[in-house]
Amino acid sequence: MRRRDFIASMVGVVAWAGPARAQPSAMPVIGYLGSENPERYASRLAAFAEGLAETGYVEGRNVAIQFQWADGQYRQLPALAAELVKRAVTVIVAPGGAEVALAAKSATSDIPIVFELGGDPVALGLVTSLSRPDGNMTGVTSLSVEVSRKRLEFMSELFPEAKRFAIAANPTSPTVNSQLTNLHAAAATLGLQLRVLNASKSDEFEGMFASVRDMEAAGLVFTSDPYFANRSRRLAELAAQHAVPAITQSRDFPVAGGLMSYGGDFQQSHRHTGIYAGRILKGEKPADLPVQRVTKVEFFINLKAAQSLGLTVPPSLLSSADVVIE
Repeated sequence: MRRRDFIASMVGVVAWAGPARAQPSAMPVIGYLGSENPERYASRLAAFAEGLAETGYVEGRNVAIQFQWADGQYRQLPALAAELVKRAVTVIVAPGGAEVALAAKSATSDIPIVFELGGDPVALGLVTSLSRPDGNMTGVTSLSVEVSRKRLEFMSELFPEAKRFAIAANPTSPTVNSQLTNLHAAAATLGLQLRVLNASKSDEFEGMFASVRDMEAAGLVFTSDPYFANRSRRLAELAAQHAVPAITQSRDFPVAGGLMSYGGDFQQSHRHTGIYAGRILKGEKPADLPVQRVTKVEFFINLKAAQSLGLTVPPSLLSSADVVIE
């Protein structure tokens, strides 16, 4: 069984993410556009700070950071991005998904932008190609969106006799249609029926979990979406409350008590985002920096959650896991 150590969030990172202190005028300024709040971004901020430090920049010492937080109100992102442009920041960092990157793109074609997301930046219209972004944007992409179908395969392996699974989808996500297309293709190959449950607000989560049992689905497979990933603790609570086996993209879900997760390594993608922000501060242009693809994916299984659901995880799944929580 392969196991890798889980690195917990850095203590005190929320304080690092607070309002920027007054800085000398000559100090470069990073505008950080966040879809949530510092608490939900804590481990991601720690990884970003690590990458930034690798290029020689430390907040408060030789770079200032101005934060704009949407606190889960994604419709506010374009206005928050425009505010960073108004402040004439040196570079905009837009991590946490396609919604954030698209909001930054809509705000400026001049200020360099470093994005971080799980989808295809070419298909989203952010860059013309991965190797030559050819504009003011570059960044980091992971495989979280591409591997959505693999979550269904893992769930089918856990329930080999099952014929129906529920899919959790955020209808407002820019990548939801491509993910659902891939999931339906995988279901056809596996001989499975899928029932799509839409949720784009936290108050819709409870009804979604209740519906899984009502439709007699064996389990719930989440599409990749930052709104889901940033609410992993709540999703884990509801999965336990409704006794629903579920798999999401984020390791935070099984760490919080959920059953399984499979997705890109967000610590690596956010660290690379910090590195690119630092390189741009040193004078490199986004057009000359190829979009980085973090190809590492991680599979977490929580055996305690499995036991509470009355499930026996097959050895084939356990041997595939990067981390097994006992």
